[in-house]
Amino acid sequence: MGCLVSTPKDSGGNRRRPANVGEISVFVPGLRIPKPVDFSPSLTDHVSKTLVERLSALRTRIVVMAGQEGGSTLADLQQALEDYLPFLLGLVKDGSPLQHKVQFVWVNQEDDAEETAMSNAWYEVLSVLHLMASLSLSQANLLLLPRTSADGYQPKISEESRRTSIDVLLKAAGYLDCAVRQVLPLLPTELRRGLPVDLTEGVLRALCLQALGQGVDIQLGLAIDSTKATLAVKRRLACEMVKYWQQAQDNLTNLPLSNGWGEKHRFFVKWKYIEAKAAAYYYHGLILDEGNTEKSHGMALAALQAADEFLKESKKTSDAFNTAPPLSRVAAARFLSSTAVSSSSTRACCTDLVIENPPLWGTMKYLSEKIPKDTSSKVRINQDLYSHDKIMETAPTLPDFALALKPDDYQLPPVHISWNDENVNRGQ
Repeated sequence: MGCLVSTPKDSGGNRRRPANVGEISVFVPGLRIPKPVDFSPSLTDHVSKTLVERLSALRTRIVVMAGQEGGSTLADLQQALEDYLPFLLGLVKDGSPLQHKVQFVWVNQEDDAEETAMSNAWYEVLSVLHLMASLSLSQANLLLLPRTSADGYQPKISEESRRTSIDVLLKAAGYLDCAVRQVLPLLPTELRRGLPVDLTEGVLRALCLQALGQGVDIQLGLAIDSTKATLAVKRRLACEMVKYWQQAQDNLTNLPLSNGWGEKHRFFVKWKYIEAKAAAYYYHGLILDEGNTEKSHGMALAALQAADEFLKESKKTSDAFNTAPPLSRVAAARFLSSTAVSSSSTRACCTDLVIENPPLWGTMKYLSEKIPKDTSSKVRINQDLYSHDKIMETAPTLPDFALALKPDDYQLPPVHISWNDENVNRGQ
């Protein structure tokens, strides 16, 4: 797993937003960073000194690692969080009043407030799960960035990396689903109202659905590469993708995502939703075109024209996403290869272009070429065969499929054995 990026400069946790986050295949929310906490004043009179020191050491390790600039790997921090969680859960075991003894402070990214402090251990658990999910999304993003191939030709993403990324995305979705189902309900209503927007139910659900939607997107890319996948399979995947992204967008509605990361998050969901509709209408149109009636051909043409319009709209929305701070940058080599620019002067000026072009692999590379070509061909053929009134003015309704991809069934770990009965009783 890769190194951490886009974290605050110092372990004091002052919020620092990067100007540029590089290439993005998977949207990763700005990492929420913990600020130092001294457990001793709050817990020394209630639990053993050894346990207090262990809690302090585990959390300090996370604070230091999360505050480093490229010094720790995603795997290192993920392991540190997993080591900390069983000890942390001792504070909330059986409704212990210890859960209210310590004030936990985290730096926010999508919220207007720079940091949020709460004297509730469930807030800490929620923050830990959010960070674990964010790290998994970061890992998936790294897996889906093109690597230079051994043969020296165009950068590629291996099938193994794509399949692995699906597993990682489902893991991220599992952490977020656990946060929504098992942790949020345990926070008092007043505290839930005071949560930063990063941890609101809408954002957590949206991130979960995004992970699932991107998992289906990768499945569709694999189906496109497979000679055995039928049009029906591809249409189903594309239609499922539309539902995931639509639900993600619905969960972000009316949330105050107005600053840098928040606005970028909203643009990303909108972009992927429109992109998914382009794919779904394209495959729906191809299947309708297999019919033998004027009506089915007219519906097919309307679907393909809708796909073409959504594709054009998705490109505009991707531009809005990439230019929203922090900027997302597409490598010059990818830009140049996708547009066949060859002059040296043009190459020089394109180095820092902040735009998103279809990647060199998978769903949108294929569809960005096929949709305009097939739509143009079908328009020409059908206009020769039928009068204009035989062609639908609006696109047909997409078929409705049940969503197949589910989050991993992540459960909170058991409380560490160090929290024995004696310690718990002393805490009460």
